[in-house]
Amino acid sequence: MASAPHILIVDDDRQIRASLARFLTANGFRTAVAEDGAAMFAAFEKGRFDLVVLDIMMPGEDGLTLCRRLRETSRIPVIFLTALCAEIDCVAGLELGADDYICKPIRPRELLARIRAVLRRVGDMTVQREPAPVVSYKFEGWLLDAVRRTLRNPEGVLVELTGGEFDLLVAFAERPRHVLTRDQLLDLTRGREATVLDRSIDVQVGRLRRKIEADPQLPVLIKTVRSGGYVFCADVLVGSAEYVADAIS
Repeated sequence: MASAPHILIVDDDRQIRASLARFLTANGFRTAVAEDGAAMFAAFEKGRFDLVVLDIMMPGEDGLTLCRRLRETSRIPVIFLTALCAEIDCVAGLELGADDYICKPIRPRELLARIRAVLRRVGDMTVQREPAPVVSYKFEGWLLDAVRRTLRNPEGVLVELTGGEFDLLVAFAERPRHVLTRDQLLDLTRGREATVLDRSIDVQVGRLRRKIEADPQLPVLIKTVRSGGYVFCADVLVGSAEYVADAIS
């Protein structure tokens, strides 16, 4: 049990915290609970966690604010619990760096499946990304800094990106001239497995085009592939070594 994934449940409802903790413990996880943001960050100071189940609607700092604060220092997976299931609300959560969300009322077995899927995906991504750390990407005069998480245009001016837009641009820059489906982009940007929210990628692509394309209506960098997805049409300089896009697998 000591090696089992450790889940932190953050919800202001005591009954929900207790019932989810019992259910997850019965299914092989270690659990801890917190009733608000202060208790959540206090828990982080005392122990290590593998995933956070985070309620959005809480008094004081809500889950969106807490996720934004958490993403400043940590990449720990986050699954939102939310009564706000409109697409715009869920996209907002994903753009802040959440990995998935589940609507209330909670179905424990669905939450269990999503936790396992996120942990599995994060584990796979960690194995894939361990080699060759990258510090920057250069394309068409643009500079994408993976350490500072910044983007500068060809004139050297900082262009503000949301967390979701930055991760999406990194996914494109790592795989130039390769067609990426919406499902692949969701996985690469810590998004949820493909569901009705696969259109959130279209929303983020549209926003990203408005920031990096000379004419967002006639994009030359991020092009749509009919019935396929998107392709990043630029040669990319990674670190200090330029590579040819069609040599990348």
